[in-house]
Amino acid sequence: MVVTSLNWLYAKKFEGEPTPANFRLVEEELPPLQDGQFLAQATFLSVDPYMRPYMRSYPEGTLMIGGQVATVLESRNPAFPVGASVFGQFGWRTHTVCDPSKDTSGKPYVLPDFGSLPASLALGVLGMPGNTAYFGLLELCAPKEGETVVVSGAAGAVGSIVGQIAKIKGCRVVGIAGSDDKCKWLKELGFDEVINYKTANVKEELQRAAPKGVDCYFDNVGGVITEAVMRLINTFGRIAVCGTISNYNGVPIQVQDPQTDFVFKQLRMEGFIVSRWVNRWTEGIMANLGWIREGKLQWQETVSEGFKSMPQAFMDMLKGGNTGKAVVKV
Repeated sequence: MVVTSLNWLYAKKFEGEPTPANFRLVEEELPPLQDGQFLAQATFLSVDPYMRPYMRSYPEGTLMIGGQVATVLESRNPAFPVGASVFGQFGWRTHTVCDPSKDTSGKPYVLPDFGSLPASLALGVLGMPGNTAYFGLLELCAPKEGETVVVSGAAGAVGSIVGQIAKIKGCRVVGIAGSDDKCKWLKELGFDEVINYKTANVKEELQRAAPKGVDCYFDNVGGVITEAVMRLINTFGRIAVCGTISNYNGVPIQVQDPQTDFVFKQLRMEGFIVSRWVNRWTEGIMANLGWIREGKLQWQETVSEGFKSMPQAFMDMLKGGNTGKAVVKV
C-alpha cells in the first residue's frame, strides 16, 4: 500500500514576523518499510518559539522542524509495536517512516503510561517544555525555600510550569505575561504576583511585586523586560536563559549593559538547551507527572484543529496567542 504524507516546507527565509509565504504544503510518497523501521501517523504536532531562530540555519525547501505525537501504523521494529503512541522529532508532516538507529534529530520513544491524561501532554508538560522548566529551574537556578523567583513569558508552555515548580519548592513567584486573561490564569495557578507587561510599567510593578529583590530569574524573552528584572537581582542571584523571544522577529533592542551588576552582585547567568539532560529525560517527565497526579501542577493547551493550520498556529504562538502549550490536532 502506497502511503502519502503531507509536509509543510520552509519555503522562504524568515524576515521579521513569519507570514503564510514562508511555508509551502507538498505531498511526499513514502517508501515501503525496511527491517528496523516503523510507519507513524501524526496525531498532535507542536509549535514552539525555538523553531523561529533554529530555521535560520536551514535552506529554503527544508521540512519544518518540530516534535509530534504519532501512532504506529506499521512496524518492522519490535520496540515500536503497531498501535503504540510515540514521540518523535519528525517535523511538520502527517506520516513518517522512521529508523530509530539512524534518526539524528533525537531518538523517538514510546510514551510512558499517562493514565487518563491526553497524549498531547507529551508535547508540553510531559515532554520537552516540561523538562525545560524542570531542569532549567532546578539545575541552573536551584531555588531555595523563601526565595523570590521571577518568570518572563510566564503564561507559555515553559514559563507556566516553571512558576508552579517554584511554588512547589516554597518560593515567592512573580510572573510576567502579555494579557489580563493570562495574568488571571497565572494567579489561579498560584503565582503570588503577576504583571501585564503590555499595560503596566514593568520596572515599577516589579519593585512592588518583589520588595526583597529577585533571587532567581527564568528568562524566556530577553530585551527590556530582562533589563527591568536585572535591576532588582540580589547578590548571588541566578539567571537561567531559556529564550529571547522578544528578539526573534525583529532587530534586537539595545538595553543597559548589566556587567557591573554581575561583578558587584556576583551573579551567575547560564543559557541552556534542554537536550543536555537527555540521559535524565524520563526523570523530568515522571516528576511532573507525579505533581500532576498530586494536584500540585496544572496545565493548559491552546489547540488548533487540522494539519493545514500549522503555519497559522505557529504565527499566532509567536505573537503570544497561546495560553500554555500550543499544539495542533491532526
